[in-house]
Amino acid sequence: MIHGFPTSSFDWHAIEPELARRHRVLCFDLLGFGWSDKPARHNYRIGEQADLAEAVLAHFGVDETAILAHDYGDTVAQELLARQHDGRARWRLSRLGLLNGGLFPETHRPRLVQRLLASPIGGFISGLIQYPQFAKSMRAICSIRLPDDELESMWHLIEHKNGRAAIPRLIRYMAERRRFRDRWVGALLDAKVPVRMINGSADPISGAHMVARYQQLVPNADVVALDGVGHYPQLEDPEAVVAAWLGGW
Repeated sequence: MIHGFPTSSFDWHAIEPELARRHRVLCFDLLGFGWSDKPARHNYRIGEQADLAEAVLAHFGVDETAILAHDYGDTVAQELLARQHDGRARWRLSRLGLLNGGLFPETHRPRLVQRLLASPIGGFISGLIQYPQFAKSMRAICSIRLPDDELESMWHLIEHKNGRAAIPRLIRYMAERRRFRDRWVGALLDAKVPVRMINGSADPISGAHMVARYQQLVPNADVVALDGVGHYPQLEDPEAVVAAWLGGW
């Protein structure tokens, strides 16, 4: 499981127990997120995060795996899928599940705060964000009111190891999506393994409008649309996400 921005592998806590009944599940925090190190001046790159994902597989002796990804993790998964095409991977991908994320830069609708964080004043903006602003932003992209304790846990993991200082560099992934669009979108178009999109349609960032583009570009697109669900399907409707992942495909 590969988590999204700006949160961590904690995002999977609502579905991990059920999936662990059927799979060996590996959850980890990408560099700059959660419990991982968060060097403030590091040049965070999607390719490096993919390297780390492969290092996790190697560490646990995994030579074949399915991947379920969300948000930023979708882009990491696209790079891993591209490596399968290149013949660079020493492991085999059996199937790929993609939750809400900006698979296509032309349909990604970042929030104002994301655009500000990616701007030259990103460092100033990240220093101003406190828990109330974070909770308000999260609730604006989710269809249900996430519990306070859940949001507080997310925020604690963002702040851990001075994580806010790393956010303006982490969010450069939006520019990388534009730069490497051909490689990462091409990986989806030429996928040789089953790929299923599980999408919260009510997501203002990458909901129904992104699915429409996916269906336009990807041959025989396999999509499970979750009506009335927002950007974090695995937290908003975990039962539906588990059912979509386990459903025959």
